[in-house]
Amino acid sequence: MTIFVENETDYTFSFDPMETASLVAGEVLDEENCPYETEINILITDNEGIRLYNREYRSIDRETDVLSFPNVPFTEPSDFSPAEEAQADCFQPDSGELILGDIILSCDRILEQAGSYGHSIRREYAFLIAHSMLHLCGYDHMEPEEAAVMEAKQNLVLDRLGITRDISD
Repeated sequence: MTIFVENETDYTFSFDPMETASLVAGEVLDEENCPYETEINILITDNEGIRLYNREYRSIDRETDVLSFPNVPFTEPSDFSPAEEAQADCFQPDSGELILGDIILSCDRILEQAGSYGHSIRREYAFLIAHSMLHLCGYDHMEPEEAAVMEAKQNLVLDRLGITRDISD
């Protein structure tokens, strides 16, 4: 798995964002039985930056905590077969890795939400990575049943990694 993490903010996390993202992404991909090595891009920006991306790509003019841009045209969650059909668009020619997609995080929202929920900044970051990785694997939460599935999967991944709400940074 190749993960590229770019932090365009001045904030320095007390943990290694690349290491935490790799742990969480790897656990999600294992849980979802992804048959490929993958490439994932992560951008950490601020509220204004994520607002611009949200407005540009989703026509929603407000900030959010995370945006997910899957590259695979999933028809069913974690059915990676459409990637084979769209091989030229889905696989990195040099490495052969599946280009799973892009994640954009708001550092401002990570800090705010960690404080609001009373858990560590690392836990909030890991939660948003898990959430976004599930989107990159074809999951959504538009319906209550879908939201329940995503929530259970997020919790399972974070519990397995020991990244719980009572762990400090």
